Amino acid sequence: MHEKLERRSFILALLLVTLAFTLLLKPFFTPIFWACAIALIFFPVYRYLIGRFPRWPNLMALLTLLLCIVLVVIPVLAVASSFINQAATFYQKIQSGQIDLSQQIEQVRNAFPGINAALERTGLDLEQVKQRLLGGLMNAGSFLAKNALALGQNTLNFFVMLGLMTYLTFFLLRDGEKLVDLLIRALPLGDEREHLLLAKFAEVTRATIKGNLVVAVTQGTLGGLIFWILGLPAPLLWGVLMTLLSLLPAIGAALIWFPAAIYLYAIGDIVKASILMLFGFVVISLVDNLLRPILVGRDTKLPDYIVLFSTVGGLMMFGISGFAIGPLLAALFMAFWEIFMREFVSTSGGAAT
Repeated sequence: MHEKLERRSFILALLLVTLAFTLLLKPFFTPIFWACAIALIFFPVYRYLIGRFPRWPNLMALLTLLLCIVLVVIPVLAVASSFINQAATFYQKIQSGQIDLSQQIEQVRNAFPGINAALERTGLDLEQVKQRLLGGLMNAGSFLAKNALALGQNTLNFFVMLGLMTYLTFFLLRDGEKLVDLLIRALPLGDEREHLLLAKFAEVTRATIKGNLVVAVTQGTLGGLIFWILGLPAPLLWGVLMTLLSLLPAIGAALIWFPAAIYLYAIGDIVKASILMLFGFVVISLVDNLLRPILVGRDTKLPDYIVLFSTVGGLMMFGISGFAIGPLLAALFMAFWEIFMREFVSTSGGAAT
């Protein structure tokens, strides 16, 4: 009896200490998550290097980390800096009146009277729709400008988090296999289940991040390139926005290039509008339809609608990191239920004994 009480007391204390430690690490959730994700993606590179030079694990982990910084971190920082500058400039032009969104919306309305008729048939007030659209665009611009200012003011905090991420990534690359073995020994779920869940975690993380990012960057690059070729303003800004929106399956970059093509039609620039519309449907959309099922859906074994809802939900809960965390949680949810159905429910539908 005394031994059982001691055991329960220890388990309770263990849970409390674990909870306290988790809360302690909560401010560092984002760098920890991305350190784990980057380590998973670049671990095959480290494994290849350590296979060639097994006596120098620290040097091989450092070389892998430097490769990650050159291929991922530096390009992302460069594009993000240019994007923030163009977003702030674009918002300032709207505020100063150099760009008149109200006039541009009026041009679209006048060029497409069918839109007016359709809205009137549905009982919508055209002026109210216009004001809401303008308000939404201004709020989006204000959000971008404020976040750009906040990012500038919190540059030190950003680089501290970046430093913590790279620091942790080094140790996860070097000691990752040992940490996984330790985790499997510690978790009381059964070794076979733990191997399955950790394998699913690694599989979905690699597929989601690599697949979604490849699709998003490809679509954003193509979109920004066609904007630049057609001489449209701020091609980098719109290219980055298309990259971010491309993280949403089935919606994506069309939220930018399609309205831009409609506006070009409205102002009478038929050639540019037709080129943009054709390029958007044939090239940009084709990238999403071809690459996403290959790079994301096939590896995650998730239906497209699950990927869509989990991505949107992840973005709402976790910010930009949610495009990876959302599908990951969905995949783990399905993996847990798969294990439960296989091991605890009999084929006849009754509970297994």
